[in-house]
Amino acid sequence: MSPVVPAAPSGRSAGSSGGGSDRSAGRRSEGAAERPTVRLREAPVPQPPAGPPRYAPEWLRLREPADAAARAHDLIEPLRAGLARLKGRADGLVVHDLGCGTGSMGRWLAPLLDGPQHWVLHDRDPYLLHFAAVAAPRAAADGSRVTVETRRGDLARLTPDALTGAALVTASALLDVLTAAEVGRLAAACTAAGCPALLTLSVAGRVGLTPAHPLDAEITEAFNDHQRRTGMLGPDAVTTAAEAFAGHGATVRAHSSPWRLGPGEGELTAQWLRGWVGAAVEQRPELRERAGRYLDERLAACAAGELRVIVHHTDLLALCRPTGGTS
Repeated sequence: MSPVVPAAPSGRSAGSSGGGSDRSAGRRSEGAAERPTVRLREAPVPQPPAGPPRYAPEWLRLREPADAAARAHDLIEPLRAGLARLKGRADGLVVHDLGCGTGSMGRWLAPLLDGPQHWVLHDRDPYLLHFAAVAAPRAAADGSRVTVETRRGDLARLTPDALTGAALVTASALLDVLTAAEVGRLAAACTAAGCPALLTLSVAGRVGLTPAHPLDAEITEAFNDHQRRTGMLGPDAVTTAAEAFAGHGATVRAHSSPWRLGPGEGELTAQWLRGWVGAAVEQRPELRERAGRYLDERLAACAAGELRVIVHHTDLLALCRPTGGTS
């Protein structure tokens, strides 16, 4: 079959390394023919407007190389060990990727794991799900087959039943746009299913810019406050998630995963700067005039190849006690 997908949304990039937005157009058009390894499935009920922010695919494409370079490879071996302790399935690992966006997590992780894999890609945006499905990896580290399907739905309503048969849950740049209650439900669902969770690239609330500027700290503070708006966890996400998983008996590891942006990442740095400063001004309008001059100076330094930025993130691996749900 040919999946039906919306026309390309218009959108603006966000400054949060975990943030972005897009607005889906009303017109729908026929997508490209489906690959044999892809199965697209629509949710049976309309999607509510509430939930994590939607992301422009252009922003997700731009940040993908930086994400891949930043993710904590030191968590891969503990993850492999945790997966080895699970009772295997004849069809291999079933991985649920939450808030998959355009599928960058699968493109990064699937080639690092051995054995056949079936990825279930979750997102509420059918346009992003289409991107994720058609660009999914085909092979695992040992050449085994990788297949995918998509599920459109609200991640805040994830239940243990939705993870029946799962061997692993993944997410990237997701925790910081969830509330404490949503993170608690995620931890409960993963531990009830007895599957590990690898949750990468949550903002840590720290940014380092070279050369330094007197306004750096004030912009950072305002941005962090903006991240916590409407109850979202922002830079508190990893601590909250670690406590939630540990409270359910999981073994939790956290590892730094910073973006390191230099002259070779000028386009990404410029887009990040615009959104980062814009969010700070939205949170504290009194910064507008000073922040405007600050942004002009920073963009000029970026264009000249003189600016370097470290955007700190944290990756979290929760190894839950097997329950037999993966058998």
